[in-house]
Amino acid sequence: MKNLFSTTRIPVCSGFKQSPLLRHFKQGEDGNVTVLSLALIAILGILASVAWDMNGNEFHRVRMQNTADRAVLAAADLDQTLSPDEVVRDYFDKAGYPTLVTGVNISEGLNFRTVSVSSAGIMETDFIKGQGGEREMLVNVFSEAEERVNNVEISMVLDISGSMSEGSKMSNLRDAASTFVDTVITEETKDLVSLSVVPYSEHVSAGPEIMSKFNVDWDHSYSHCMEFSEADFDRSDLRRDKTYDQVQHFQWGYNGYNNDRSTPVCPIGADEDVVAFSQNASDLKYKIGRLVPRGSTSIFAGMKWATGLLDPDFRTINQQLIQDGDADPAFSARPAAFDDHETLKTVILMTDGQNHYSYRIDDRYYANSSHVAHWNRYNLNWYLSRYVSSRYHDNFKYVKYWPDYGDTLLDKVCDAAKEKNIVIWSIGFEVSDHGADVMRNCASSPSHFFRVEGVEIKEAFKAIARQINQLRLTQ
Repeated sequence: MKNLFSTTRIPVCSGFKQSPLLRHFKQGEDGNVTVLSLALIAILGILASVAWDMNGNEFHRVRMQNTADRAVLAAADLDQTLSPDEVVRDYFDKAGYPTLVTGVNISEGLNFRTVSVSSAGIMETDFIKGQGGEREMLVNVFSEAEERVNNVEISMVLDISGSMSEGSKMSNLRDAASTFVDTVITEETKDLVSLSVVPYSEHVSAGPEIMSKFNVDWDHSYSHCMEFSEADFDRSDLRRDKTYDQVQHFQWGYNGYNNDRSTPVCPIGADEDVVAFSQNASDLKYKIGRLVPRGSTSIFAGMKWATGLLDPDFRTINQQLIQDGDADPAFSARPAAFDDHETLKTVILMTDGQNHYSYRIDDRYYANSSHVAHWNRYNLNWYLSRYVSSRYHDNFKYVKYWPDYGDTLLDKVCDAAKEKNIVIWSIGFEVSDHGADVMRNCASSPSHFFRVEGVEIKEAFKAIARQINQLRLTQ
């Protein structure tokens, strides 16, 4: 095949005389340079115009990416009170991209939150479309952030008042609480999750091991409860700089037939003592299985102890318990500081009723060891009905707590816990509307409150435990 672009020189006809202008044109190269320069300028112009469009696209992409990054960081914050979806969309709205969010994905558990956002936008081109190219360029961004705490401190507060003897309430509670223990305490959560159990009725028994670590004005050794003042409920801690009065040892409840003293104001059984910072599932379930209904109801007392066990001021007490062999050494640094972002503190508060009455003996009749011994032998109301004229009965006793006052104290300590970012879950088990309102008010939010009947209590405990279990499944 012939080369269409031949390079063979064409001879000049002899006798043809070349003009100077023709010789200059034949020998010069300036024209070639001019043509090449014009071509290069045209190409550079095209490239610059394309770059203009590309640069505009990149500007919007970077701005959208920065918006997405800031949005997910704010939304994943565990202290964030707004919903993650609301936070993300608000960031895009304020950045001028209100319609560009294509998806917000949220995964969260009791101690972690992961938020991701996808965003897509279309930018019109200026030069490229004028040259017959794409009229639009797609801008896609994705961002994800996670905040996770590795350690969890739980106070589980269980109502064991007399009304829990009705029907299958107690057996349902034992089953539900035991299932909770098995869910949150596993091999995978070893040394990460600690569980304290606070049984309560008319009061809370700290047990001799814990109570001996506080400053207490001891009157007897029959039981181990500490009296709290109203001001104590404005605080989250159990104060080590205060001397507490010991709760009187006596029983006022009376059925009219005998001198029963089995359910005094302060519980006397070791099974009813507080357990602090344990991860021994077998021991915890054994204890739960031995709880029996007794006495009146003081929800505020249970909540006070639950909060106090999570306050870092209790760490000194916990370390003393460890030295005595009464607590798990793996948790010597607990309770952690409230500003420790690696630790989540939470309370599960359960009741089947509402705050009730609690009586005390007038100081005139509880002034010395003889009086203490006397009331250890006699049920107060049984004794009064047999040996004291009815017109003098009120001289012997007074009301320490009553329902409305108990509700006030509960509100106080719940507020104190919330101020410290303690997460409060509450369970109203076959409660009245008033009882439900009180428990709902204590919870961290309405969604943290469960009102249940019968075996539904197990589902409530499982729903709460599932939050921790999500952490285990995602690790």
